[in-house]
Amino acid sequence: MTANEQQEINRRRDRLLASIALTSGIGLMLALPFALRAGAEFFLPLTAALVIAIALVPLLEWMERRGIPSGLSALIAVVGFLLVANTALVLIIVPATDWFRILPQRLPKIQANLAPLIDFYSNLQRFVDETVQMLATGPVAAAQASAVEAPRSLLQFAATSAPSAIIQMVFALLIIYFFLAGWTKLRRRTINSRGSFDGAMAVARVIQNVVDATSAYVITIATINLCLGLAVAIALSVIGMPSPLMWGGIVALLNFVPYFGPMLAAVLLGLGGLMVFDDVYVALLPAGLQVAFHLVEANVVTPMLLGRRLTMNPLLILVSLTFWGWVWGTPGALLAVPLLIIIQTVVSAAGTPDIAGFLFEQGTLTVPRRKENAENGETDVTDG
Repeated sequence: MTANEQQEINRRRDRLLASIALTSGIGLMLALPFALRAGAEFFLPLTAALVIAIALVPLLEWMERRGIPSGLSALIAVVGFLLVANTALVLIIVPATDWFRILPQRLPKIQANLAPLIDFYSNLQRFVDETVQMLATGPVAAAQASAVEAPRSLLQFAATSAPSAIIQMVFALLIIYFFLAGWTKLRRRTINSRGSFDGAMAVARVIQNVVDATSAYVITIATINLCLGLAVAIALSVIGMPSPLMWGGIVALLNFVPYFGPMLAAVLLGLGGLMVFDDVYVALLPAGLQVAFHLVEANVVTPMLLGRRLTMNPLLILVSLTFWGWVWGTPGALLAVPLLIIIQTVVSAAGTPDIAGFLFEQGTLTVPRRKENAENGETDVTDG
């Protein structure tokens, strides 16, 4: 066997192995979303806990540099996160429950506020009236009446699902704690397990980049959203909107979801304004204030603070939001951008697969050796 023949055999073997790896990777990518969605009760708290833990790593390292043991530092970080999260949830959930409770009583007020706008579109008003009359007298009304009788089963469903939610929360908190408590040893062990100095430095660089990028984004965006929520709350309190802190918390929370979150916040504020104020233009003022503050935040504050460090393709953000929102719903949408940052950081360090080169350079569309040489004006002398 000549050297050229051995080289060709090796090339075909490498080609076969690469084909198997590519096919396996594509199959894994196609199956992974369905596995994540089916196992949401396990994968969602696990992923959320890992993202939160990575964001808390700088706080952990700051405390460790000051002589606080890793276990105690992790406990302080987890307790601090719980205090912040619980405070935010109490400020939002408790007043929001009252708003949902009085919503049926405020429907006539909302209809009265919207009457001038509806009257302006007379054809729309006629269509709405006919549709409402058809729904009130048709078979759909019976289905709605039977659906209204389900609160008892709904309460039973909530009662049976509460233990599951508690288990997931405890599971996530334990993951955060043990991840932080063993972070320093885990990083040192991962770096020292590399066989060469260059490999160890590459692993250390990837780990540090993931931590820096994720924590910088989460902390910076959380600070920006908190300031945005406070600004909206102050403005709402000035115009006399009830529960301004609740609305500010909703704006801050929804602003974690790019594009769609601010739009939903504006819709909710518009609905809340229609429930409170008598004039339609005053009722839409809370939504207008939120939109104005968001435009300043999105076009001035966020680019100034984040700059070019965490610039991401808007198309990738939309794809990530759609994907994780489809997999895990609203929690997935909240995790979409941090997960995109982690994936981009790892991929940029490891390198992207050259699928186009794999397909078109040396394999499925290769040109025969003799024909290629003839086209290049060369003489094939391999045969002697």
